[in-house]
Amino acid sequence: MSAGLTLKKDLAKILLYSLLSLFLIPLFTYWFAQHVENKQDEKFLSYVSQQITSDSKLTAEEKFQQQEFFRLYPPSKICESEVAEAASYKERVCAPYSDNWQFTMARKVSAWTMAGGVVLLISVLLLGAFAFLNEKAQYLSFVTGWRLLTLSCAAGTIAQGAMLMWLSFWVTAYFFHSYSIKLIVVAVIFVAIAVFYVIASIFKRVRNDHQIQGELICEQAAPGLWQRIRDLATRLKTGAPENIVAGIDANFFVTESPLNVSGRSLRGRSLFISLPLLRLLSQSEADAVLTHELAHFRGGDTANSAALGPKLAQYDQYCAEMSSAHVPTVFYLMCLYRMIFEIASARNSRNREFLADRIAAKVIAPAAVTHSLIKIAAYANYRSKIESQLFSRNERQGSSLGIAQFVASGLHPYASSSDFLATMKHASVPHPYDSHPKMMERMENVGHIVTEAGYGAIVTSVPAQTWAGDIQTADEIEHRLWASYEEDFSQAHEHSLAYRYEPANEEEQALVLRYFPPVEFSLKEGKTIQVTYAGWILPDETEPVSWDRVATYEYEDGMMSDTLTIKHPEKGMLGAKSTKVKLPGIKKVREEFKNVSGHYWHRHQVMRHQQALH
Repeated sequence: MSAGLTLKKDLAKILLYSLLSLFLIPLFTYWFAQHVENKQDEKFLSYVSQQITSDSKLTAEEKFQQQEFFRLYPPSKICESEVAEAASYKERVCAPYSDNWQFTMARKVSAWTMAGGVVLLISVLLLGAFAFLNEKAQYLSFVTGWRLLTLSCAAGTIAQGAMLMWLSFWVTAYFFHSYSIKLIVVAVIFVAIAVFYVIASIFKRVRNDHQIQGELICEQAAPGLWQRIRDLATRLKTGAPENIVAGIDANFFVTESPLNVSGRSLRGRSLFISLPLLRLLSQSEADAVLTHELAHFRGGDTANSAALGPKLAQYDQYCAEMSSAHVPTVFYLMCLYRMIFEIASARNSRNREFLADRIAAKVIAPAAVTHSLIKIAAYANYRSKIESQLFSRNERQGSSLGIAQFVASGLHPYASSSDFLATMKHASVPHPYDSHPKMMERMENVGHIVTEAGYGAIVTSVPAQTWAGDIQTADEIEHRLWASYEEDFSQAHEHSLAYRYEPANEEEQALVLRYFPPVEFSLKEGKTIQVTYAGWILPDETEPVSWDRVATYEYEDGMMSDTLTIKHPEKGMLGAKSTKVKLPGIKKVREEFKNVSGHYWHRHQVMRHQQALH
């Protein structure tokens, strides 16, 4: 299935969910209120008609007039009528909080809620369309949309919550002539929690300090590079970066957002450079990359991203809160706007990249742009391949993996392999903030296309001079960063092995126990229940109930004692076999027990899945 078709299906699905979240409860409330009113009107008119007909004091004309009056103004309509002669009738029928008053108000509130939903949905679609115009329009669209959605959705949640509470009484009262206190209490609690989350989450703050693995390059450590960057900035008529950060990631980027580098907070314009890539690129190729990045400063891209970034982070956090709190009245509509905005942002990002490439081609050379794209894509893809191979190994690895040496020594042979061309056909240059276009599209954009047969020669060409040679501390920085990176990589790999091992021997068992040690929970009468990587050790038992004997399980909170029900894969006389375990005294650590059990059972499922793959 193509990406475009998938996107359309996702948009259609989220639009459907948005419509349901906006209109399902109000529509049902409106239908129910009108249905009850119509039935009540029929009963009322039948009763009144009989009373009028049987009244011997009235003339035929008077009887007709009174019956016609009540037909025109039944209880469902009299509350909204201003007819003077019906004042006493209206006062009796429409007394505040009376049944008739409640149904009239329910119909009105649901109708206004649906009307507000229509206006809100149209506003969201218009704001989404507005975001496609330009970067300034994007910013205005998002800020307006963010405030409009949070306030409107909060109001909508309160309105729909009130309808739910009202329905929890009246639906059962009307159809079954009884009501459930438990149902009403559940509805009230559910609505109260939803409203609390919707309002409280608006004011939650988000940390926006971006952690960057790298080190600052001062001007004394790389005077030639600093001067070259200033010269390029002058040619572009834009300000030079205040900070240059060197790292080992396979990309270059610029930002005006706050950065945290080695515990130090950076403000203003920052340029991130990749030391491994600088060693691979000639100075002219690196100049093309640097010019491309500086062009983002000139175009205001980074300033816009810095202003919009924190708001996007807050918006996404709010959506996550609504998802975890299961508040559909807010979540789906906000997701709909976020999807539309993301499409607009991706299109704008694509246009910015093309423009920055054209500027770099004009200032440096089209060939330099194309060659840098090929080299960066080749390095990034090969490094990703090496790291994937290392991570997929089922043996523990030391903290010194030599990833840099693997990549440096294997890149040239890789550039001559069939895998290289297959990968490069769909390659793009990695970037932490934007969605970059495909490499072939970028080559066409600058007017210098290299055929696939020529990729290998470009990647294997050794530059006569690089900007990495101008950085006096480059070797020391790379050594420190690679050591830290490989240690983190090794720890992450070891953690993944704890999920993969069954274990099969003592060494593997020791590793699994390091991450999944037995956890014991005390019960009454000195009894305990243990959660281990192998399964549960139930009270009064010494051997665990193996996770392989757990098809699924249920946990029921109780007043006197909680109950763990383990359903086994094998069948019994009346369906799946099961084991029920009473857990008296676990109430204080109930949530911890649930979390640990779920975590350990998930580990076992991952392990069995990995075994099935191999």
